[in-house]
Formats: sequence, structure tokens, C-alpha cells
Amino acid sequence: MKLVLNEPRYLKEPISIISELVSEVKLKVKKDKIELVAMDPANVAMVVFNLLNTVFSEYESDDDEIAVNLENLKNILKRAKPSDTLILETEDNKLKVTIKGETTRNFNLSLISIQDNEQKVPDLNFPIRLEVNNILFNEAIEDMGIVSDSVNIALKDNKFMLTTEGNFSMANVELEPGNDVNVITNTGEAQSKYSIEYLKKMMKGSRLTDSVLLSFDKDYPLKVEYLIKDKMNLSFLLAPRVSNE
Repeated sequence: MKLVLNEPRYLKEPISIISELVSEVKLKVKKDKIELVAMDPANVAMVVFNLLNTVFSEYESDDDEIAVNLENLKNILKRAKPSDTLILETEDNKLKVTIKGETTRNFNLSLISIQDNEQKVPDLNFPIRLEVNNILFNEAIEDMGIVSDSVNIALKDNKFMLTTEGNFSMANVELEPGNDVNVITNTGEAQSKYSIEYLKKMMKGSRLTDSVLLSFDKDYPLKVEYLIKDKMNLSFLLAPRVSNE
């Protein structure tokens, strides 16, 4: 396996974000993409990451599969500057990471063994799908976090709403369709409650794109997706909180 990436951010940023949820992962280096599917230890959130081979200036793989400690890999990738070239190779049960710029730096990361069952992405049908400006969505979640540790996300009367209520206060944000909110699919009204702690980790994906894709239904998982067409996709599935919680 040999992969050469001239824009390190396409791997550096997603790995940093994913490491907030999981510590050890399998990276499947397929013919056409790098794929990662993992579940957080609490089984509340799933992360799915695909980095297409079109992003790389050189891509050689025989359907390799490598397992790594994400914190260690993150710390190595953090050393890469935007102008550097990143080279990934497997050698003697190690992942060799070369960062080439003004200097050439080499790191050898030991591969690990992960015994857990293969994670499969569930086949979910989302009747509601929105594209929302990252700044507005992130600020809304931060607002909700002042009041409670969970947020109700809803679409009602074609308005995208976030509401929450604590012991002594409440908060709500309404976003109407327009330049910053695009309703892609809408087959009815729906509302679900989700953990703000997990959402704050996921919305760090805003470092990758200007907007976030949100898909949900009543008492249904929330899909949070950051997409760069023909390059990469970072998405999360977050389980809803039960209504009597």
C-alpha cells in the first residue's frame, strides 16, 4: 500500500474529529477509497468516513485493511502543514507516515489488532433532509447547551426548529427556509431529542465544509453529514433520546 496526499487536511481533519468518538478503528483501503465505519463505546453514535482515491496524487492498494490507535495517528497528522505532502505506506506491520515539506519527517505507527464485530451501516429511510449553514447550526447548538444537555430538533410548518428546556429556563431557535436553510426532502412534520454533548463533537466537521446535511424523523436517529463532492464524506448517526428521559 502506498498513498500520496498533497492536501493533508482531507485526512488530518477527519481523523482529529473521529478521535473524539472512538479510539481504535479499522481503515479499509479499497481500490477506490479509504473507508472507516465505527461505533462509539456507548453505542450511541456511529461514524462513517469515506475518502475517495481521486483526492490522492498516488494511490496503490490491494484492498488493504489496517487497524490503528486514532489518538496516535492524530498526533502524527497534526504535524503536517497545509503545504506538506503526506505519504502513507504499510511496512513490517507498521504504518509508515512520511511528511514532506521543507524537511522530510518519518513516523512509524504500530498496527493493532481489533477483535470486535464488523460494523455495518444501517439502512435508514429519512423523510426529512435539510442543508443548513454551519455557523447557524453550531451557534444554535451552543445556545441550547446553556440550558440543557439535550435538544429537540424538529421540522414544523416548514420551519427548522431547535428547542430545549431545563429546570429553570428554556431556549428555542427557528430557522426558515432560505439561503441558510435548504429543505431537500420533506414528507411531513417530525421531532426528536438528541444529546448536545455528542452533537458538539460531531459539528467539528464544520471545519471541512460550509454547510451540514441533517436527516431525521420522529424518535429516529439523526444523520449529520459533511460532504465534499467527489472527494470525501464524513457522516454520523446519533441515536435519539427516549421521550420520557
